[in-house]
Parts: sequence; structure tokens; C-alpha cells
Amino acid sequence: MISQLTVFLANEKGRLAVACRTLADADINMKALFIADTADFGIVRIFCDTPKRAVEVLGQAGFRASLTPVIAVSVEDAPGTLADLLGFCQGASMNIEYGYCFCTADGKAVDVLKIEGDGAEAVLAEAGFAVLAPEEVYCVDPA
Repeated sequence: MISQLTVFLANEKGRLAVACRTLADADINMKALFIADTADFGIVRIFCDTPKRAVEVLGQAGFRASLTPVIAVSVEDAPGTLADLLGFCQGASMNIEYGYCFCTADGKAVDVLKIEGDGAEAVLAEAGFAVLAPEEVYCVDPA
């Protein structure tokens, strides 16, 4: 599993900018950012270097942030690769709570899935999917 930084933001002008500036000022590099919103707040999902440190830095700045374990799968950046992954998950009776994708510079895509329950990572790896380790996505926090 990899750690996704989850930040809850009030729907107010400038809150996202302040959160991003807080991370930048702490020299934390964001690799990917995704936003979902509701009437009252936004949910920002971030992959960043040193995610544990990012939670601490944001918390000290007054933001509500946490780490969420998700699965990241590397696939070819080509039509049908996400459909293949999701079809496998369906056939294996995996319940996907949410997901998103992003492309990398090496012609690959990263499909990120929040899957209900335990064991999905091992099942995907055993089926031949390239499940990514944390260090393949971001700089891991020092121990």
C-alpha cells in the first residue's frame, strides 16, 4: 500500500493555495493532486514526498490532513488498460471505493484505487499487475 495525503478544505477562496504553499514552504514536492468537492468542503488527494511529514506540517498550519492507504498500479498509457484492471477487480469481487489515474513521463499511467477490505494488493500482484511500492511513487519518510 502507498500513502495518499488526504486534506479536507473549507470551500473558501484561497484555501487550496494556502495548503499548497504550506507544503512548498516545507520543501515537500507534490507528485499529483486531485480535488473532489461537496457543498461545504473539498477533499484534496495528494501524492507527495514525505507524506507523514506533510500531515504534520499541514496540521501545524491548521489543516485537517490524514494518510489514506491506497493501491497504485502501473500500466501502459494506452486505451483499455484501466478497463482491464477494473474488469479484473470486478471478477475478483473487489469493491472499489474510489479511484483516479495520472500519466508519468515514461509512457506509463498510474491507476490509484481505494479498495474495500484487505488482500487486494496481493491478489493484483499475483495476477501479474505491477503494484507500485511507496518508493516508486514518492520519497518515503525517513524512519
